[in-house]
Amino acid sequence: MSSKSFNPFAMAQSQFDRAAEFLNLDTATRELLRNPMREYQFSIPVRMDDGTVKIFRGFRVQHNDARGPGKGGIRFHPQETIDTVRALSMWMTWKCSVVEIPLGGSKGGVVCDPHNLSMREQESICRGWVRQLSRDIGPLIDVPAPDVMTSAQHMLWMLDEFETIHRGHQPGLITGKPVGMGGSLGRTEATGYGVVYTIREVLKELGLKAENTTASVQGFGNVAQYAIQLYKQLGGNIICVSCWDQHDQTSYTFKKSSGVDLDALLKITDRFGGIDKNKARDLGYEVLPGDLWVEQDVDILIPAALENQITAENVNKISQRVKIIAEGANGPTTPDADKVIAERKIFLIPDFLANAGGVTCSYFEQVQSNINYYWERDEVLGKLDVKMTSAFQAVSELARKRNIFMRDAAYFIAVNRVAQACKDRGWV
Repeated sequence: MSSKSFNPFAMAQSQFDRAAEFLNLDTATRELLRNPMREYQFSIPVRMDDGTVKIFRGFRVQHNDARGPGKGGIRFHPQETIDTVRALSMWMTWKCSVVEIPLGGSKGGVVCDPHNLSMREQESICRGWVRQLSRDIGPLIDVPAPDVMTSAQHMLWMLDEFETIHRGHQPGLITGKPVGMGGSLGRTEATGYGVVYTIREVLKELGLKAENTTASVQGFGNVAQYAIQLYKQLGGNIICVSCWDQHDQTSYTFKKSSGVDLDALLKITDRFGGIDKNKARDLGYEVLPGDLWVEQDVDILIPAALENQITAENVNKISQRVKIIAEGANGPTTPDADKVIAERKIFLIPDFLANAGGVTCSYFEQVQSNINYYWERDEVLGKLDVKMTSAFQAVSELARKRNIFMRDAAYFIAVNRVAQACKDRGWV
């Protein structure tokens, strides 16, 4: 889905530069925050099921830990690059800051495609990743989590390897674990629900009722599925979803004007969020090219797949009816597209605010694991709603007060908090 020429780290830096200019940060602070504090790149040798040895490339980037231990997911993706991981680690710093949780930003990845790997081979990659980083991650240093194409099972293998090396139980090392093995209730729903909590607040601001709105969603993984679930519970109607087809190596948009049936679609979806297009047709869905999700005549667009999806090439194809864009994915909108969205006065909920529900609930899981006491699901989701709503209101208030774009307001709040922490520590 993403362009090979697109550099997410350059985009993340340009977004930071804009905030730094507005905040009038000094040169040292800009240099410190513009680049990661630490980077790890390494090889992971794995003996494959056929007896051959294959070398996988792994990464971990720790952008900034002035406000607390690093926090960020681990992606398994064939197009993973160090620049993608750098960008995501920086966005994690701002994400933790904007929702006021005491963590910094990190990110990790492995260049691989789980579609083509057995579970044993994936386990070997997980354990090899931890062996390379066992001295540089930990509950008080840097706390990984699942991300694209990684799961609770991957996290548990990583935790087991870490605990074997360090000889003791340390469930706070990693989040996104299975419930019953140190995982938190509500964690699976958290990112998608967080997106919809912020949409709900925008609807209030715009004087709209959810039941009078429609939405189009890109992606059908964990984030998209739970965003669809909660949005429909509020009364909204999803008319189409777009997802990647592993077999065809392309994406498709599945449209039904009367509204998608989430439960029915889930029954024809693989574990990577790919919908069976032939079975979808049997259920009455139009199967369209994947990029048409952005052109639908709806009130809300929810990009919840990968970065670089709303660009200069397609932003002008967004329907005049669209009032809200809620970025469930990280970095789905490029800066040149941002300009058009701002000019059209579409209410944009920026990624590191909209999708911060995941890291917020990961923080809750980390707290529960460290104290060895676990909360009920309603308590977790109640705390999540309070955090997300409070963060949204602070950003929206600044945007209205200064008459600035929502992304700018979120950046100014988040960057200022991190810069102040660096200053208070005497780093700059």
